Amino acid sequence: MDEKLSTLPPGTNLSDLSTSKNGNGFLSVLTRNPLAQTAIDAYRSFSERRSSLGLSYPGTVEGISREVSRDVFLSQLMFTGFRAEFTKTLSAAPMFQVAHHVTMGNNSMPPYSFAAIYGSPRFFFHGGLDNDFQLSARAHFRIASGLVAKSSVQLTPNAPDQTMVQLETDYTGSDFNFNVKSINPSLLDDSLTGVFVGQYLQSVTPRLALGLETMWQRSSTEEGPQSAISYVGRYKGDDWIGSAHYLAQGAVQGSYWKRLSDKVEAGVDINLQLLGLSGAGGGPMMGMMKNEGTATVGAKYEFRTAVFRGQVDSNGKVSVCLEKRIAAPVNFTFAGEMDHSKNTAKIGVAVAIESAGADEEEQEQMQRAAEGSSPPPF
Repeated sequence: MDEKLSTLPPGTNLSDLSTSKNGNGFLSVLTRNPLAQTAIDAYRSFSERRSSLGLSYPGTVEGISREVSRDVFLSQLMFTGFRAEFTKTLSAAPMFQVAHHVTMGNNSMPPYSFAAIYGSPRFFFHGGLDNDFQLSARAHFRIASGLVAKSSVQLTPNAPDQTMVQLETDYTGSDFNFNVKSINPSLLDDSLTGVFVGQYLQSVTPRLALGLETMWQRSSTEEGPQSAISYVGRYKGDDWIGSAHYLAQGAVQGSYWKRLSDKVEAGVDINLQLLGLSGAGGGPMMGMMKNEGTATVGAKYEFRTAVFRGQVDSNGKVSVCLEKRIAAPVNFTFAGEMDHSKNTAKIGVAVAIESAGADEEEQEQMQRAAEGSSPPPF
C-alpha cells in the first residue's frame, strides 16, 4: 500500500480513486471524510521523507553476518568422508532439478538421498528422501511482491520425536525486513505449545541498520513458557561490514568483514559468553563466575576456476576447503580440519557432476527463458 500511495501524483487521494471505480460506494464514504484525508496526507508525507533518506535493504536478522558466516567461513561447507552428487537440470523456466547424493564415511549423513527442486516466480518447492525413508520438504509461496509464506516439514519414521513442522511468513520492504515463524506449534491439550520467533531489521541510515529478535517457547503443558529478546546491529562501510548480536542468554557475537581485493575477502568473528549477564554461575554451588570466548579468523581466495577458504580459531582448530571446477560439469571439493586441542583430524572429499540434460541450443533457450523471468521465492 505504501508503494501505491508514494507513486500517486500530488493532490490525488483515495476518495478520487474509489469514486472513479465504485462511485459513491462504502469505500469512498470512508475515505472522503476529513479524518481519513488527514491520515492519508500524513502517511504520504512520511513516505516521501522516508524515501528521501536513501535507505537500502538491510537483509535479515538471521543473515546479519552473512558475509562472514556464509561467504568466508567454512561452517556450512565442512564435511567428512566421501560424497558424490549428481544433479540434472530438466528445465530452467520454470526451474526443475533432480539430484542424487551418495555418502560414505560420515555417520551424520545418510548413505543415499534423493532430492527434487521446482521453482517458478510465485512458487518454490524442495523435497528430499533418504534410504531410511526420512522425508524433508520445503514449500515457499509468493503472496505479493514482498510477502512470502514458507513451510517446512521433516518426518522421521524411526525417531518420531524428531519430527518437525515450521511455518514462516517473511515480508521484505524497501528498507526493512519482518519475519515471523513458528516451530512445532500445537493447540492440543487446551494450551499453546511450540517455539515462536519474531524478527525485525530496519535501516535507520544509509549505512546503519538496527533490529531485534523476540522468542517465546513452551515445550509442554507441564512446563511454563519462556521468552527472550535479542538485539542486532549492522554497519556497512565502503569495503567493509561490521555487525553485532546480543543474545538474552548473555552471549555477544561480533563480526567484521572486509574486501581486500576483487578476489580476496577476509572475516573475523568473536563470540563471548558473559555468564554474569546471563545469570548463570552466580550461586555458591557454581563457583566463581567466568567468561568464555572464541575468536575466529578466516579468508576467502577466488581463482579463475577454484575457490579456497581457510580459517583458524582461538581453540587451535584449523580448517581449509578447496572447491575446484575440473571441467564444465564437474566440481571437486576437498575439506580438512585439524583440532590441536583435541588432537583430532577430519578429511572430506566430494565430487559433483551437473548435467543440463539438453544440447547446446536447448541450453541457450533455457538460459534466455530463465533470464527473462522473475526468480523463485527462495
